[in-house]
Amino acid sequence: MIHSTAVIHSGAELAADVEIGPYAIIGEHVKIGRGTKVGAHAVIDGWTTIGEYNQIFHLASVGAVPQDLKYKGEETYLKIGDRNIIREFATLHLGTVTGDGETTVGNGNLFMAYSHVAHDCHVRNGVVMANAATLAGHVTVEDYAILGGLCAIHQFTRIGAHAMIGGGTLVGMDIPPYTIATGDRRDARLRGLNLVGLKRHNVSDEVVSALKKAYKILALSDMKLKDAIEKIKTEIPSSPEMEHFITFIESAQRGICR
Repeated sequence: MIHSTAVIHSGAELAADVEIGPYAIIGEHVKIGRGTKVGAHAVIDGWTTIGEYNQIFHLASVGAVPQDLKYKGEETYLKIGDRNIIREFATLHLGTVTGDGETTVGNGNLFMAYSHVAHDCHVRNGVVMANAATLAGHVTVEDYAILGGLCAIHQFTRIGAHAMIGGGTLVGMDIPPYTIATGDRRDARLRGLNLVGLKRHNVSDEVVSALKKAYKILALSDMKLKDAIEKIKTEIPSSPEMEHFITFIESAQRGICR
C-alpha cells in the first residue's frame, strides 16, 4: 500500500490500509485514517489529522505552514474529516495562534485543482470549491456551498449554507445562506436564491416560498438592514431554514452582500 519511494516520518500515524503513492512525503505529526489514498508527490505535513476514505491527489499540499508573517512555528492544526476529495495542486494550511489555532474541514467536500484554504478557515460539509477558488484567512464556508472557479473570498468573510458563488467573483462581505452571488471580476452582488440547490436537498416548497419573500425584503427593497430583518421576522413564517437565514445576517461582522 506504500510505494517504495514515499518518504514517511517514523512519527507519522497511518491506518493499516492507507495508500501512499510514489514520492509522496508524510511529516512527523501527521495522522491518516483508514481507507485514505495519497497520490504521487503529494506533501502532507504539520500537525495534520485526516479522517477516513479521503482521496488526496498527486501534487497536493496539505498542512503546510500558514502564509502569515506572524506565524513563528507554533503548534497549530489542520483537521480534515471523512470522504473529502483534494485534487492536484490544492493547498490547505495550518491555523495560527492569532486565529483559532486550527483550520478545519468537514466531510464530503470537493477541493478542485489549485483551490486554496488558508489558515484558520472552517469549511463544513458537502462544499465544492472549483478550480482556483481561494479562501483568505479566517473564512467560514457553511454546508453545501458552491464556490465557482477563480473566485476570491476576503478574510473573515462567511459564505452561508447552500449559497452559490459565480466564477471570478470577488467576495468582500458575507453571502447569506441559500443565495446566488456573482461579480464578474468585481464585488459580489446577490442575484437570487439557489433554487436548484434547495430542491436537490429536499427543502419543501413552503420553505422555498418563504425564503423567496425574505430574499425580496432583504435584497430588493430599499429598507435598512435592521428594518428588513424585523419585517422578515414579523411577516414570514418561521422554519429552521428561516431561523438560520435570520441568525446568519444578524451575526454578520463584515456586512451582508445585498
